[in-house]
Amino acid sequence: MVEIKKRKLLAKLFAEKDRQKIAIILGPRQVGKTTLLKELHKKLGGLFLDLDVLENFEKVGSFERLINTLKLNGYEEKQKGTFYLFLDEFQHYDVMTKIMKNVFDNCKNVKIYASGSSSLKIKEQVQESLAGRKSIYYLYPLDFEEFLWFKEEEEALKQYKNAGKLEGEDLNLGVLEGLLCEYLVWGGYPEVVLGRGADEKQDVLKSIFDLYVKKELVNYLKLEDVVGAKRLVEFLAVNNGKKIKYEEAASACALKQYAVRAYMGVLGETFLIKTIRPFFTNKNKELVKMPKAYFLDNGVRNFFINNFNEVDIRE
Repeated sequence: MVEIKKRKLLAKLFAEKDRQKIAIILGPRQVGKTTLLKELHKKLGGLFLDLDVLENFEKVGSFERLINTLKLNGYEEKQKGTFYLFLDEFQHYDVMTKIMKNVFDNCKNVKIYASGSSSLKIKEQVQESLAGRKSIYYLYPLDFEEFLWFKEEEEALKQYKNAGKLEGEDLNLGVLEGLLCEYLVWGGYPEVVLGRGADEKQDVLKSIFDLYVKKELVNYLKLEDVVGAKRLVEFLAVNNGKKIKYEEAASACALKQYAVRAYMGVLGETFLIKTIRPFFTNKNKELVKMPKAYFLDNGVRNFFINNFNEVDIRE
């Protein structure tokens, strides 16, 4: 039996189990949100539904149907204990936020955990319906500590956690160097981290982007706009961490400047990039200065520039 690798966020979400809030987990696809919900379901019981499957949505597509489905799975309206409901990829259906609101308002013994892959669509949905009723958590690709944990590098973990305390022969940062280089090149998507060899890792990264285009970009952009957005992604990958000149980006990608700004917004809200503006005490200055764009995951960035060379031989 394959051991499930656990994320840091699991403990925080488990501690949320008695809190009167809907717990919403946001993040890119394939970072482990589904696995996280399944781990919580395993610990807490209740009902798990993947709403990517239409049949499952039909079971909960109205408040009445959802309550009936809960009852078929062991829920009793007057039960003293909490019944846990786990909804994966709920953002596909606008009606789900209203249904969750009704459950929250009318069934105080039901606790909902829900996950989604697009903060843009979810923000639109929950802004009004779930005001005051939700806690939002973010799950990103593995950080370096989780990377070491997933790879079962116990000595490296010890060195990483105690680098400020270890001395003399006990301090061996060299054990971290090769692993850090691997992390910087391939990033922290769990399936990539666990992949065997460069070819398998590249195949996983390709599948991640293909799914991103089908499930995220196509939901927001027309087909011709998706092509332009892909060109912009490649431009941003080459210019990762540099100031973004919208005029230059528009020219390089054969886009209008307003389209560059709009697409960058979509890329940010779908967890591909993070845009950061320079800090000024004068906020008006901060707003007009050129931002920098960073990919949330180095492996994805390196996929777009087709460069998986070791760190020390890069230009």
